[in-house]
Amino acid sequence: MNSVYIIAEMSANHCGDKELAKKIIKAAKESGADAIKLQTYSADTLTIDCKNDCFRLNNGTLWDGKYLYDLYKEAYTPWEWQKELKAYADSIGIELFSTPFDKSSVDFLEKIGVKKYKIASFEAIDYELLKYAASKNKPMIISTGISSFEEIQEAIDICKSYNNNDITILKCTSAYPAKAEDMNLITIKDMMEKFYRQGIKIGLSDHTMTNEVAIAAVALGACVIEKHFTLDRALGGADADFSLNPNEFKNLVNSIRLTEKSLGKVSYSVDPKNRFLARSLFVVKDIKKGEKFTPENVRSIRPNYGLHPKYYNDIIGKRARSDIKFGTPLKFEFIENF
Repeated sequence: MNSVYIIAEMSANHCGDKELAKKIIKAAKESGADAIKLQTYSADTLTIDCKNDCFRLNNGTLWDGKYLYDLYKEAYTPWEWQKELKAYADSIGIELFSTPFDKSSVDFLEKIGVKKYKIASFEAIDYELLKYAASKNKPMIISTGISSFEEIQEAIDICKSYNNNDITILKCTSAYPAKAEDMNLITIKDMMEKFYRQGIKIGLSDHTMTNEVAIAAVALGACVIEKHFTLDRALGGADADFSLNPNEFKNLVNSIRLTEKSLGKVSYSVDPKNRFLARSLFVVKDIKKGEKFTPENVRSIRPNYGLHPKYYNDIIGKRARSDIKFGTPLKFEFIENF
């Protein structure tokens, strides 16, 4: 079983085409993802149809100029598809789950049988939603892109208040796309230290366009990686510009799996075969029986067939038990009174 759980986030990259959504699910499976994730909302469950400036994006995003309602109406995944998409994912052996954005979407996802919930960064401070999702006693994955440390702890406490203890917190930078220099991945180690005793797992929701960020996160201890996924950025879709295509995602998965292998386990053992070229003590000049060992006739050299170099000063000045030829690995039995 792989230790790092890799999620391909479809989001709006289906472009309103159910068959394209199925192709994305299949491509995610073939690219090595453990799961494909949807988002379950409608424009009306996320916001209201209001055209005043509060609802118009103007913060340097990919979607500046659009009103929230119009963006979500364009980008949402129709709820009537989702049961069929889950059945399709099940049939090809990839887990499908979703991000609910209100209580009605939790109810809907319960009916189609998802096995876990992902809470988005901007909903992680909606404590009523957190309570309702946590009450279903399924694993909770919570992005923290806009949460303070106190809010992260409050989200954890809410889940635990429902005896829901399977909680993963995702380090996240809520920029689309995000810059590698803004990721502050060292926070992952701090999260692991601060939340370890509470049994919390730590991962990364990554909006950068590079694989190195996720690989570094795994090296730091992240056990979940979430990355947006598309068949082809040229197809468009609200999230296409910060999504990986299948080849890129497959390269990411392969790099993560290699990183997992290289991390291995805590070990200070040494394979004797690998010590062959280490130094050891050798006789480097013919020595007669009774002759003293000196810096001229004993040296620490490669390979590793003689005594450990740490014995060098203990041996110098002692006498040989027998004749010893040049090039002989030095052994204890060659040394008087040792």
